[in-house]
Amino acid sequence: MTLSRFVTKNAFRNKRRSILTVLSITFSLLLLTLMITIWRAFYVDNGSAESAQRLVVRHKVSLTFALPGYYREKIRAVPGVAAVVPVSWFGGIYKDDKPENFFAQFATDPEEFFKVYRDFTISPTELQAWQHDRQGAIADSALAKKYGWKLGDRIVLKGTSYPVDLELYIRGIFDSTPDDQAVYFNAKYLEEAVSFFKGTAGTFGILANSPGDVSKIAVAVDDMFHNSPQPTKSESEKAFGLEFVAMLGNVKAFILMICSAVVFATLLVSANTMAMSIRERTREVAVLRTLGFTRQTVLSLFVGESVAISLIGGLLGSMIAYGAVTAFKHSPQAGGFFANIAVTPTTIAVALLVAGVVGLVSAVIPSYHASQVNIVEGLRHIG
Repeated sequence: MTLSRFVTKNAFRNKRRSILTVLSITFSLLLLTLMITIWRAFYVDNGSAESAQRLVVRHKVSLTFALPGYYREKIRAVPGVAAVVPVSWFGGIYKDDKPENFFAQFATDPEEFFKVYRDFTISPTELQAWQHDRQGAIADSALAKKYGWKLGDRIVLKGTSYPVDLELYIRGIFDSTPDDQAVYFNAKYLEEAVSFFKGTAGTFGILANSPGDVSKIAVAVDDMFHNSPQPTKSESEKAFGLEFVAMLGNVKAFILMICSAVVFATLLVSANTMAMSIRERTREVAVLRTLGFTRQTVLSLFVGESVAISLIGGLLGSMIAYGAVTAFKHSPQAGGFFANIAVTPTTIAVALLVAGVVGLVSAVIPSYHASQVNIVEGLRHIG
């Protein structure tokens, strides 16, 4: 019998205890994998290369305050700015107010939108159709697939923030990575329907000539409007997205606390299991020593059992997390940011590494004591 076979046979000697331990580690690593996935989506993933060249300009006080439309031409004159487009949140209701029917809707300028959002792709024919139709709209391909929209379909958005219902026609379907999950329509259509919206913009999207120009543009724009009645706050697209995360509180600390608690709980479970298992096998250790097994070999056998159990639980937890996230992404409730999260191979590798380290650490002390057992005392042990 090989040493690896010996480890696998003894890891599940007490099947009930081993299975319960694996299930405990599975649940813990499932939670850990989900937390790492959320952390990665919030703070690690940087989006496309083009998004690193984009900025968002909003009102310094709050997103609820609009900016004057003439700011656009002033921003365009700032050195390093390649293109500027107004982007205003509409926030209408499609069909009903159920969460599964919620998606983002923005009023913008069809003539310059794709000059700023160059990582969005659309056919030239569909782009022209959108630009020449005041009631035209474009939709993200994933969103169009979700609702079965096709070119020419009519959709109605019931106004909430604005006292008007918009009747739009799908003139184009664009692709984006990750999925944008939004609909864009001509801002002039909203201006004609709502008088107080004319000459305003919720935010401005800016494309810089290079990523190095982003910080310079942000400072220049904010300095330009520093003393105006509507001061601005300019930031990178990534930073703008993280502001919404900050509204939930200290997400970083929350995730870190959960991950620490998960690792600690997993360590306790694994250590308790190994301590019980090794204590019950004191006589067996003495027999192994009598047969010629060295202290190092005995230590390796018990540590191997612990690591094997932890890795099995870690693998199961990671796979369940992967399936759960994938299923959620394709569910009707998914939308916006949550439609783009994913359990990556790197995340699974980190979870398995944590599981392996926990298994190793939890078994070192009891395994070391077992390897030091005196052969005569071990053979006399009853338990």
